[in-house]
Amino acid sequence: MNLPKVVEELIKTQNDFDSVAYAQCFTETAVVFDEGKTHIGRKEIEQWIDKANQDYRATMKPMEYSETEQTLTTEVSGNFPGSPIILKYHYEFEDGLIQALKIV
Repeated sequence: MNLPKVVEELIKTQNDFDSVAYAQCFTETAVVFDEGKTHIGRKEIEQWIDKANQDYRATMKPMEYSETEQTLTTEVSGNFPGSPIILKYHYEFEDGLIQALKIV
């Protein structure tokens, strides 16, 4: 699967539970939408993923990437009901980093 470098890094940092490195995959003004909440800016994204890592210990396994739609379908496993689940990550990129991420 041919993934953008920043998406490969995002998966690696997620699977290593490295919240600081995860947040570095985003621009300073990035926006993340997950579980009905919006997180704005790198610091808020770091806090969000750190809490999620502590609560769920979720890991990502890429299944399919669409370059034209900029979406990644993943199998996510962790400490949550219904694990594993299939989630779709919708990306917007800017200067090699993630500017927006919507997880559905």
